[in-house]
Amino acid sequence: MINGKRIVLTGANSGIGLEVLKLLVEGDNKILAVDLHTDNIVKFDAAKVVPMVCDVSSAEGVDSIFDKAVEALGGIDIFYANAGFPYYEAFDYVNWERIEHIFKTNVYSPIYSYQKFREYLGGREGQFAMTVSAIGKMGMPGYALYSSSKFAVQGFQQALRTEMPKNIRMTCLYPVATNTNFFKAAVEGQDKVITQKPFPVQNSKHVAKAMVRGLQHKRKYVNPCKLFSFAQVLFAICPPVRSIYWALERKKLDNFIAQKNGK
Repeated sequence: MINGKRIVLTGANSGIGLEVLKLLVEGDNKILAVDLHTDNIVKFDAAKVVPMVCDVSSAEGVDSIFDKAVEALGGIDIFYANAGFPYYEAFDYVNWERIEHIFKTNVYSPIYSYQKFREYLGGREGQFAMTVSAIGKMGMPGYALYSSSKFAVQGFQQALRTEMPKNIRMTCLYPVATNTNFFKAAVEGQDKVITQKPFPVQNSKHVAKAMVRGLQHKRKYVNPCKLFSFAQVLFAICPPVRSIYWALERKKLDNFIAQKNGK
């Protein structure tokens, strides 16, 4: 259990973030819980959880989080950049704004948050965390933009570890598909839901417990799915197995597109 920490948690109103929040309040922590919506966050003990409505996809939004954290918490010990969202689609269109939107939230925001956190610490000890995703290690059909955003974050954390100051510890989470409203968000505005999720699928509570343990023990990496870790080795040894897996996942995308088009 984590105790006595001042924590900023983005994407805290649903999914993995909400489950992490439930675990953090079990300890004697003070948490600034940030999201676009706070209907679930406001249900927590106000003495422990400070809700904040904020769009993290802009520098101004991230700046306001740091200002609010200093004001409401008295400082920051752990900053967990968890907010992010996917698209599930065939990448067969032209739309600059759509690309920009997902990269501002999934890439610019955590990178800028790290910059701000390092500046804020000024040499003091602190812990920075990010939700990267297994899809940041292996792209998937239907997730071209989401995969590319997570590959960017993966590259960032990898390079950053070679130059990070010793006062900052970084913990990165690599969940596989997690059974949350993530998959509804992936097709928001399309009046469809993803019924065939990528294999394998994990429970959000399991992922959250693994991440909180990782934060507690200041681990560099948290991989909640042992099957994915095994699959990485298997795919490296026998690439045709990966091709078969991709083909199966491509069928799911084809089925989704057919359903979307009413076929």
